[in-house]
Amino acid sequence: MMEQDQEKRDRNGSRVPYDEDNYTHNIRKDNERNLDRRSFLKTMAGAAGVFAISTLPWGAIAAKYLVNPSKRTYPVKKLAALDAMKAGDAIEFVYPGEHDTALLVRLSDQEFKAYHNACTHLKCPVFWSKEKDELVCPCHHGLFDVHTGKPTAGPPRRPLPEIELSIENGAVYATGVKRYEA
Repeated sequence: MMEQDQEKRDRNGSRVPYDEDNYTHNIRKDNERNLDRRSFLKTMAGAAGVFAISTLPWGAIAAKYLVNPSKRTYPVKKLAALDAMKAGDAIEFVYPGEHDTALLVRLSDQEFKAYHNACTHLKCPVFWSKEKDELVCPCHHGLFDVHTGKPTAGPPRRPLPEIELSIENGAVYATGVKRYEA
């Protein structure tokens, strides 16, 4: 009987196997979380490192063009024959890459202007309005001057990127993209 009196019990009536003060015997380790705070932080630090290393090639390419933009070369692309367009006409084309859409507008017999047709506000397509003699972004009613590419109304604040043109052998050619100057 004395042995039973000396035997300690916890609140639930379970037997305490030995004399202790912190009652850690009732912790079930099989129900613990698999990912503790330290493991989580190690995983996040590793993921951040992988992300940083994976972006290095793109950063190097961007830095190369930012440091020396004059070395960038663009392909020469024939856009249209002079006799295929009348004054006030416009055609859409891709330049310099296959996903870079642009717009060529014939303003007069010898004056052509070409711009990337993605609005500088939210990249909506820009269209030529022959009636209004301006470039129109229908998404937020942005308007651009066809002679300069600068915005004249709406939310856009930056001009459209201009494509450099040349007229040779009875045709209009795209030769490059003008660098954006703030």
